[in-house]
Amino acid sequence: MSGRRRTTVELGHDAFLDIVANLVGILIILVVVLGTQTQRITEMLRDSVESELQIVENDGSAEKLAEPAPESPAEAVASRAQLDKLGEMAMRAASAQRDSMRIEANLRRYNDQISQLSEARGRLLDLLSIAEAAWEDKKSELDQTKVLAAKNQREIREIESEIAELAGTKERLENEEAPLVAVEHLPTPMAKTVFGDEIDFRLKAGKLSLVPVEPLMKQIKEDARRMTQRLGKDASTVGPIRDYIANYVVEREVGRVTQNGRTAMAMATRLGAVAFEPLNESVGQPVAQVLRDRSFLDIELAGRDPHSTTITVWVYPDSFGELRQLKEHLYQRGFATAARPLLDGQAIIFSSRGTRSKAQ
Repeated sequence: MSGRRRTTVELGHDAFLDIVANLVGILIILVVVLGTQTQRITEMLRDSVESELQIVENDGSAEKLAEPAPESPAEAVASRAQLDKLGEMAMRAASAQRDSMRIEANLRRYNDQISQLSEARGRLLDLLSIAEAAWEDKKSELDQTKVLAAKNQREIREIESEIAELAGTKERLENEEAPLVAVEHLPTPMAKTVFGDEIDFRLKAGKLSLVPVEPLMKQIKEDARRMTQRLGKDASTVGPIRDYIANYVVEREVGRVTQNGRTAMAMATRLGAVAFEPLNESVGQPVAQVLRDRSFLDIELAGRDPHSTTITVWVYPDSFGELRQLKEHLYQRGFATAARPLLDGQAIIFSSRGTRSKAQ
């Protein structure tokens, strides 16, 4: 809008300047034409007067020689008419000169007025530019205020909608009856140390396998008797039995032995530590398959009394979920379960200095 206003003002001012310039040009042309005609008429009159004066002088000299002829009334009238015409033309020339001077004065005055109007126009255009800039700033501020107000209104409507929805949910929940949630759990009696029959299982990567502790211990005793009786420590390996081997250490030392009230020095043999390890890490069956078929557990638990038999599960961190499923199944069958957590890469180790399992 400001651009159209400025264009309209500039076009009006330029048209006015064009009209004034055209008028001034026309006046200048008139002055030049009048001046040219005046000069030409003045020269014609001057030439005519000079010729007449020359004729008069010639006539005077001729009169001296001869008597002059009488002047005719027509020639006298012609001379007076020419003089009158000359005076009229001189008056016209003087009037034209005065008009030219007046026009020049008006032209100078118009030029001064145009200069003043141009300066005033420049000041007005500057003021107009300042006003337009101020208006644009105010308009921008107003637009931003409107946008912020619209955003706030939208947020208010959203919050009101959420409040109404929460109020409806609250009212609905207050009118509903609280649902009953059944929590499945296993009884957790006081743990007790195992002294009766014990079966060991290994649970890793979700697979369950039986650790043949008793058969391997029998092989260890037989293998230890065949060793050379010497002081110190000896290490050996027995197995495999059911995909497991046993690495053990035998310690021999000389000490006092009392028998039948008599004390003597003798060499005593003691089993140090036994590590049970599988031949490969993938040994065993998945717990889901074991619980579904039950043939594996049925064979291992056949003939064992649940009241005097404890099941020890050596479990790794990746199989705690499967351990809970196994405990639930064994609890339903009446067997107590002892869990022995192991770290990744750690073997199942028995030691004379270790602790016994605690069943629940």
